[in-house]
Amino acid sequence: MTEESSGPVPWITPSGRYARVLGRAVDIALALAVLVAAYEYAGAYDLLLGALMALALLARRKRPVTVMAVVMALALAQFLLHDPSADPPPAHAPAAYDVAVLFAMMSVVHHSRIPWMPYAAGGAVLLATGAASAGAPFLGVEGSGGGDSLLVFWGLALTVWLTAFALHTRRLFAESQAARARHAEREQEQRVRLAAARERAEIARELHDVVAHSLAVMTLQADGAGAVLRTSPDLAESALKTIAATGRDAIDDMHRIVRVLREGQPGPAGAGEDRRLVTLDEIEVLADRARTAGLTVDLSVDVGEGRLSPAEEMTAFRIVQECLTNTLRHAGSGAGVGIRVREEDGTLLIDVTDDGAGALAGRAVAGASGGNGLVGMRERVELAGGAFEAGPRLGSGWQVRASIPVRTKTPVLTKTPAATKTPAATKAPVTTKTSVRTER
Repeated sequence: MTEESSGPVPWITPSGRYARVLGRAVDIALALAVLVAAYEYAGAYDLLLGALMALALLARRKRPVTVMAVVMALALAQFLLHDPSADPPPAHAPAAYDVAVLFAMMSVVHHSRIPWMPYAAGGAVLLATGAASAGAPFLGVEGSGGGDSLLVFWGLALTVWLTAFALHTRRLFAESQAARARHAEREQEQRVRLAAARERAEIARELHDVVAHSLAVMTLQADGAGAVLRTSPDLAESALKTIAATGRDAIDDMHRIVRVLREGQPGPAGAGEDRRLVTLDEIEVLADRARTAGLTVDLSVDVGEGRLSPAEEMTAFRIVQECLTNTLRHAGSGAGVGIRVREEDGTLLIDVTDDGAGALAGRAVAGASGGNGLVGMRERVELAGGAFEAGPRLGSGWQVRASIPVRTKTPVLTKTPAATKTPAATKAPVTTKTSVRTER
């Protein structure tokens, strides 16, 4: 058998080059045994018939059904040439080289890929031996023996068939085990690829949210500081402080992402309680920074305490963050933004609209580009099992809507205060709370 048919089960059968060499050696040995058996008979056709049978057996692995048909045809010719009255007869029947019929049947049972072929091969041999034992009186051909010899022939044929069928079953078992192993390996590789793809997508979303938002705020603040540096030093100083605070937050988030990449976990062992948790409270910080960058932000957060899990709060925070970033990049300073975050009937609803600073829908400021932000928001919402919509409003501006199923959780007793992330120069400290409502 070849390596592909046997599979990597070395204790059952050899594989690769050793299997091919051993198989060829066995074929040659069987052919020589048939040829030597035929050489012992003095009939005119015995040696020829035996040599042809032996030659056919050399191809028994690749063409088992064809080989059996050829060997059976030669056995029929041997039976028809048998003449007991002649001395010596042209061909002896039965003869020792008829063992080639059993070898051919064994090859069909063991190597054939057709499910019913092993049973057909066994039945053909039983019928042939029965016919040879009974003879063909209407053709003047006498039988080769009585009932006792027929039982011996059938017993021998059944023994060989059962042995070959056992080998066939074992080969199928080895192939199935090898197929299962290959399938399991492919599944494992697929799972690894899917996990890596999910991790890359998550890291890409985090990097985009952190870098894009922070750079957008810092760029606008830097432009504003440069414009008022000589005329209004206090405003320039406030803008620089906002830039510094935004940069520090971005660096903290980047460090967290780098730890995930290097260690495969959000932080060192035992440091989970020291990690900064992004909550709905920090949306107010986002809104204040957007206001200092020139946006008019109308924020309303109405969510019951303990209603959201940390993952849901993170999703809401990132969606609002990305919407403000897009407004800064595409509408520019001077645009108005309305943010509504509320929980109704077990669903977290997020609605963010902007007026585009009066520009027609679909237009953007010069040099603005993107698309990754919308993809990231959609992925976040879909991972949470929600629905996401985004598109231009009628007239001017843009609108984003998201709905996320809420899994009620046990109220969290401790959270990292959002006030520690608020720039001192831009707003007063924000008291930690889950439900925030601000109207401006």
